Amino acid sequence: MVLAGLLASVLFSGLILGDWLYFVRFTPDAVRYGCRVARSQDRWTASTIETVHRRFSPDGVLMLPHGIARFYPDLSQIAIRPKYRFFSIGFRSAWPVKGLIHLSAGGQAGDQALDALWVKRIPWSSTLMTLLWFGMVVIGSLVFIVTYAWDGGFASLEGVFMGVGLVAGALLVLAAGLVTVTISYRLEHNRLMKVYEELLDALEGTVPPSSNPVTP
Repeated sequence: MVLAGLLASVLFSGLILGDWLYFVRFTPDAVRYGCRVARSQDRWTASTIETVHRRFSPDGVLMLPHGIARFYPDLSQIAIRPKYRFFSIGFRSAWPVKGLIHLSAGGQAGDQALDALWVKRIPWSSTLMTLLWFGMVVIGSLVFIVTYAWDGGFASLEGVFMGVGLVAGALLVLAAGLVTVTISYRLEHNRLMKVYEELLDALEGTVPPSSNPVTP
């Protein structure tokens, strides 16, 4: 039994590590891998596909101060992500964010601007573990309340106080999880936005106002 549990733990850890390693790769398939969490729309007024192509190295890579960008001319796409250091002393959350920018020419004739629609993704393992954790907390709390009430736990004043206290504890755990996920995602999102601003500075020489949000 112990050996089976150890083997399951190793397999589970390997799946998570494999998911993260594939998530940070820059192959055409890997840049589209991950759970989509948001989209943003922007407009590049000082760039064309040709000028963008010239900014990248022959193999399509552009190193930025806080991240990496990869250009795919055949697809008119740019993948960006922060620099991930698995053993860095800096804080890294379990919800890293990367972006894939889809470029298209302006809709009007003679318009040299580029429309940039970029999709933000997080690893599938992060999404599934987050949903699993919240599901366990919510379902476990509901099962406890129903079982406690069925067994007559709320029949006495003391039982009511105990039940309310345990429910409040479960709500605090749920709230703490929500705060952790929210803060971590905002931290990783800000890191990605920093890389995006550095990309714009490298391509256009200036950073325009922040992009307008689009419904995920």
